[in-house]
Amino acid sequence: MTANHQTPANGYPVNGRVILHIDMNAFYCSVHEAVDPEQYKDKPIAVAGSVELRRGIIVTCSYKARGLGVKTGMQVREAQRLCPEIIFIKPNFDLYRQFSRRFMKIVYEYSPLVEAMSIDECYVDITGSKVFGTPLEIAHRIQERIREELHLPCSIGVAPNKLLAKMASDMKKPNGISVLRKRDVSEILWPKPCAELFGIGKKTAEKLKRLQIHTLGQLAKADEKLLNDQFGIMGGVLKRAANGEDHSPVNPEREQSKSIGHTTTLPKNVTNRSEVHRVFLNLADQVGRRLRRQGLLAQTVQITIRDPEMKTITRASKLPRASENADDFYRTACRLFDVHWKEEQPVRLLGVTLQSLEAKQEAAVQLDLFDYQKQPVKEKLIKAMDALRDKYGESVILTAGMLGDDPSTLIRNSKVRGTSLQMDHLRLKGLEEDE
Repeated sequence: MTANHQTPANGYPVNGRVILHIDMNAFYCSVHEAVDPEQYKDKPIAVAGSVELRRGIIVTCSYKARGLGVKTGMQVREAQRLCPEIIFIKPNFDLYRQFSRRFMKIVYEYSPLVEAMSIDECYVDITGSKVFGTPLEIAHRIQERIREELHLPCSIGVAPNKLLAKMASDMKKPNGISVLRKRDVSEILWPKPCAELFGIGKKTAEKLKRLQIHTLGQLAKADEKLLNDQFGIMGGVLKRAANGEDHSPVNPEREQSKSIGHTTTLPKNVTNRSEVHRVFLNLADQVGRRLRRQGLLAQTVQITIRDPEMKTITRASKLPRASENADDFYRTACRLFDVHWKEEQPVRLLGVTLQSLEAKQEAAVQLDLFDYQKQPVKEKLIKAMDALRDKYGESVILTAGMLGDDPSTLIRNSKVRGTSLQMDHLRLKGLEEDE
């Protein structure tokens, strides 16, 4: 599993690492099958939003549905046309987070070096895990335990680095285990098109084609100066990746969030400014809640606006001082929108993201000369309201402006709110308990 092929009989290299990439297969659908097998097992199912309106998008679908032509990103109505018997399920992110914690807990039993990449995938450095067996024995045991204890399928890649482990886990789905060694790269990866290498996007692949570089083998042998001229410092990175080289470590630290955000797609075009402001009120409220749960302050507020033609803009503004107060985020979001979006121009998606985050305990909070006496009172009030909502639910305290029937009101419901990249459930609760 190393460049010099010195791999003892136990499967661990003399010098080098052994990395697993664990990828849960069709995770959201698989969770529903595990919880309610009688209703969903071995049936064409899909998790999708706005099913009633038939305008929703397929978030993910079961392998049975994929075999009938249904794909992620497809509209609900198109999926129904291809597969009339398909069963649609509303997302339940609270449930997915519970299963995510449970599968990560199993993985942690084999190595402390676990890097969670999203709600349904992680890297594990098992170089020091010889006590549990060979790399393949560990991979099989993890896969078996996830299947037996959680009733979920997963694919595992075994390799000397993260890049090859990721590529290997994609080779056999579902329920596959694949080994990809450095010496296998020329035979297995080089014949593939450049777009199949993890990290190469559509635009980069098209640019490589214009340079007459179509396969990973051609990229691996390409002139580095040519690549650097076209891609800057990324040119050398691309060439090394095509040769199967990756020295990035598995980072077990669940780092402080770089940003905290929510977006919401509106069921219809909105032109009324007061309606937009109300959506921002809900978004600001929930990003503020997530910020405070992590003990952070934000210095910058960014908004995202998308029109019906999918044109998207972002605008940001720095706050006078770092804050944890949703009122500050709401006022800034509204001001940014009013300044940068034309009156009556339709909106289809809105988002609020908090940036330039810092730990509250370490922050030197600058107090306003005219506001410093009110600041402790505000903090006490926010703390009391958060405690009430933690105990009785997000909707126990609402202002009239938060009420409505658009999806922004649903982000207070943890069952329907979330994305695969939202990792608060691991940062905050740890892996010892389920909610």
